[in-house]
This record gives sequence, structure tokens and C-alpha cells, in this order.
Amino acid sequence: MPQKPVLLASSSPYRKELLARLGLPFSCASPDIDESPLPGEAPHTLAMRLAQSKTKALAASHPNHWIIGSDQVAALPDGTFLSKPGSFATACRQLQQSSGQSVIFHTGLALLDSNSGNLQACCEVFTVHFRNLSRKEIEAYLHKEQPYDCAGSFKMEGLGITLFRELQGRDPNSLIGLPLIALNSMLTNWGRNPLLEP
Repeated sequence: MPQKPVLLASSSPYRKELLARLGLPFSCASPDIDESPLPGEAPHTLAMRLAQSKTKALAASHPNHWIIGSDQVAALPDGTFLSKPGSFATACRQLQQSSGQSVIFHTGLALLDSNSGNLQACCEVFTVHFRNLSRKEIEAYLHKEQPYDCAGSFKMEGLGITLFRELQGRDPNSLIGLPLIALNSMLTNWGRNPLLEP
């Protein structure tokens, strides 16, 4: 039986690079959804809802596909969401807020069979414990790496690793945006093992 084509419901270059590690052929499409949180919505609930919404938004236009959706929500201990900063000023403020804090990243993951409607979904939690950072360190980091399109204002796979005192979680890839361990489990659950691909 021919394998169903895999579609990544994302325009993120980081997620595309991560998915490519599994060695499966795939295409990408950008889902058009409203990513605003609902009133009082918890971070893990938001991450799960958005991941599933991304897959469903592309189901009609991509019949007979396996569609992968993922979304990440970062929150400070007081519940404040950390977004993609978009600018130096916002990134500087976010890193000042995170300094000395433990920031929790909730990464929702969904795999949808657009033909049958079958869906697998989970939320990976990863905690980042920040060092106490000086303003000078924060500004130097931002000038060097410019992580303005990254939730939490850092790139863990780059110089951002210098901002932390400890990382806690099952899969560091989830911090970059796509939990590959969980995704591999979902794929193998449906009979597609990346290790056994021709």
C-alpha cells in the first residue's frame, strides 16, 4: 500500500529543519488560523488547541495526507505568556522577565489523517531555568543572535544556551518547536517507522 504524503502545517524554517531529520519526504503549507488565546486559556490548552487547529485548517485542501501541526506557548511562573518578540525592545524585556526564573514551554503536537479524520495529539512540557542575567549580557546576546522570531527571545540551538543554568524535559527538540520523539511514536503507531523507510 502506498504511503500517504506527509504535510507539515507550518511555514517555520525551524520546524522544517527538525522534521527533515527524520528522513521522510514531506511538503509544507502555512495554515491560516487565529492564534489568539481564549480568555483564561491555560498555556498547555492553548498549545494543544492551536496544534490541532493547524492540521484541521489544511485538511480540506490536502485530502489523503498525514498532516503535522505543532504550536509552542511559553509562560513565566506567574502565568505571563512569552511571545515571539519581533523587536529588540520586546526581546530585552522578555529576557529581563525570564532572568533567574523557570520558564515552562508547552509544545502541542498533532498528527491528522485528513482522509479518515483520525487524530493523535499530545503536549510536551520543557522547563528552562535561566541564569541571573545582567542587562549587558541580555543586550549582547540579542545583538549577536537576533532571535526576534523565537518564542521566549532565544535560540536554544545557538548562543541562547549560554543564558541557562539548567534544562529539564524529555525532548530538547520540543524547545525548538517540534517534539521529534513524540512525533516518531505517532508515526510508528500508524505503521510508518522512519528507521525502516526505503
